[in-house]
Amino acid sequence: YLSNLVGALIVDAFVYFSGQLDYTGGALGAYTIKVALAKSTMSFDKAFVSGIMCNILVCAAILTAAAAKDIAGKLLAIFFPIWAFVVAGYEHCVANMYYIPAGMFAASNPDYVAKAQELYGITAEQCASLSVGGLVHNLIPVTLGNIVGGSVCLGCICFLIYRKKWSSQ
Repeated sequence: YLSNLVGALIVDAFVYFSGQLDYTGGALGAYTIKVALAKSTMSFDKAFVSGIMCNILVCAAILTAAAAKDIAGKLLAIFFPIWAFVVAGYEHCVANMYYIPAGMFAASNPDYVAKAQELYGITAEQCASLSVGGLVHNLIPVTLGNIVGGSVCLGCICFLIYRKKWSSQ
């Protein structure tokens, strides 16, 4: 978990300092702020349930990839469930370890803040509210939801379906 956080923060720094968020006149930086604000202010129950839904799809991707016999099959097996969670907007703790700090980086750039105001009506005060506290506010329910989605909704069900009948000898 902590290694994923460190890795995400390193990628955040690389993305920010490489100028990737400058694309389309800073609109990508503004959109990053918008998404980070939405994630960091999400209610506990919505983040929790969204985390459950996300990890059901992520674990389904892993299970189907494990069943595939070759690399092409594994790639196809993971693509559609992961695509579905991204398109649906479900929450994954590791993805949010990247996205919320990316929004924090973007909010430190006055050009991106101005573009966020222009495009989305996001105020400078809202941008300033992006913080480690907002990251923690999101990561707690999302992580718990990811655990429930992966272990209870998929793991326990697979265990019950595929368990062996153990006999005492």
